[in-house]
Amino acid sequence: MTRTGYLGLGSNVGDRRTNLQAAVDLLPRHGVTVLAASSTYDSEPVGEVPDQPSFLNACLRIRTSHGPEPLLAACKEVERELGRPAAGPRHGPRPIDVDVLLLDGLVHTSDRLQIPHREVVTRRFVLVPLLELDPGLRTPDGQRAVDALEALETGQWVGRVGPPLAIDR
Repeated sequence: MTRTGYLGLGSNVGDRRTNLQAAVDLLPRHGVTVLAASSTYDSEPVGEVPDQPSFLNACLRIRTSHGPEPLLAACKEVERELGRPAAGPRHGPRPIDVDVLLLDGLVHTSDRLQIPHREVVTRRFVLVPLLELDPGLRTPDGQRAVDALEALETGQWVGRVGPPLAIDR
């Protein structure tokens, strides 16, 4: 069975755009076809470690035969290959972050993974590039991503800084 979904990418250590592009380039080796990539966006850190460099973020539309847990494993392997340590502070500085955001209309919860991602409708740096890829995007419960973005309070600065990442290079 082939599934379509969305991944979120982030980097705030080293050459951030190169890190994001390297993740796009590695995903196909792990059974994940990248169908489209959003522009890149600079964003302020959000979460438990606010005092760190800004992030460069993007989202990808993907196709894979992986189910939720194997897809997470593929994403974690890409992170490992790109130098992200397995241990470290949650929401801390990192060369790469590859998050499973949505996978078809699936709802999945385990100790390691929640789909839709628990922050998909509360983070501006996720919603803005997702809506660039699919302006009519809805979560499995029917919530429109555009409505979630409009409902966010001020803050969570996000600004477009670069063109879409290259796919099929």
